[in-house]
Amino acid sequence: MGATPLYIGSEIYRGSTYGPGHPLAIARVSTCTDLCRALGWLPDAVYREAPLASFEELARFHDPDYLAALKRAEMWQAVSEADRARFRIGADGNPVYREVFRRPATSAGGVLLAARLTRDGGIVHCPGGGNHHARPARAAGFCYINDPVLGLLAWRDAGIAPIVYLDIDAHHGDGVEDAFFNDENVFTISVHEAGRWPFTGAAAERAGGAARNLPVPAGFNDSEFRFLYEKAILPLIRDLGPQAIMLQCGADGLEEDPLARLSLSNNAHWWLIDQLRDLAPRLIVLGGGGYNPYSVGRLWAGVWATLNHFALPERLPAAAEAVLRGLTYHRAAGRNPPPHWFTTLRDAPREGPIRPEIRTLAARTLEPDRPACYA
Repeated sequence: MGATPLYIGSEIYRGSTYGPGHPLAIARVSTCTDLCRALGWLPDAVYREAPLASFEELARFHDPDYLAALKRAEMWQAVSEADRARFRIGADGNPVYREVFRRPATSAGGVLLAARLTRDGGIVHCPGGGNHHARPARAAGFCYINDPVLGLLAWRDAGIAPIVYLDIDAHHGDGVEDAFFNDENVFTISVHEAGRWPFTGAAAERAGGAARNLPVPAGFNDSEFRFLYEKAILPLIRDLGPQAIMLQCGADGLEEDPLARLSLSNNAHWWLIDQLRDLAPRLIVLGGGGYNPYSVGRLWAGVWATLNHFALPERLPAAAEAVLRGLTYHRAAGRNPPPHWFTTLRDAPREGPIRPEIRTLAARTLEPDRPACYA
């Protein structure tokens, strides 16, 4: 793919928070954007502002009654008991906050724009996307609008097939998998921590043949990451021969993340993007989970560098370091951050042994689907 990659962002993320004490009371997309600008990687020519998705665009997947409830919640900054019970807005870690409709609708608008921009080919980084848990009529897992589903539907509506959706968030990409259950045009692959919410995505779950799930154990390291991709996932993708790939590049698999127990460095994510970049004529890279602002911002900025073949500086220039020193992180780790969180994008590699369960998982992933009577 020879076209210059494009970056989709929005100022709506700056200062937007799910509220004190919530894991998403941190700066993420704005940190990535500011780092890329401070490093001279984001000229105006490649930056696109995410539009607000229209009600009609959102209703391509979401129930209009649910969308109306989200708009009411934003307008009133409160939710009725009926809407809370029916739609889980204001419940289960999905709070009512200032931009509870506009922010997810902007994330969706960004991913829909990415799908339009890549209709004829190309690469787009859209770190505001990746809200993979939202259901047609229910908020779930801090997600209100399922922007990956909307972007995949836009590709499919344009006649693009087959499509691979690859999700490397620490949490199973359940909303996307279920949206394309038994869909021969969209194949979903999710690598996630075993035994973690939403407690779905077992290796045997294949969505009617349209998915592969790779639940990995706690402590999953860079060596095991590369092994799974080289031995299972990349061969699978090559066999599928996709016309488009969407990567949900959640940052919560990093060792410093407070909501998971995986032990990856950001090198693993960047290595994967380097492998994926030329496997299909279209590539969209989304954000996703990630609850340490230092590790998320550094990872997603490095994604943009990898997509553009930019060299990472060994030591960040003063302007980029200032972006990181300006962050606020109220968890214990934020009270005394290690120096490299401020001075470099690249983590130290986190290599380790390749455990037997990882080898078994790789082999199982390539096993053909069995008839239902043998499942």
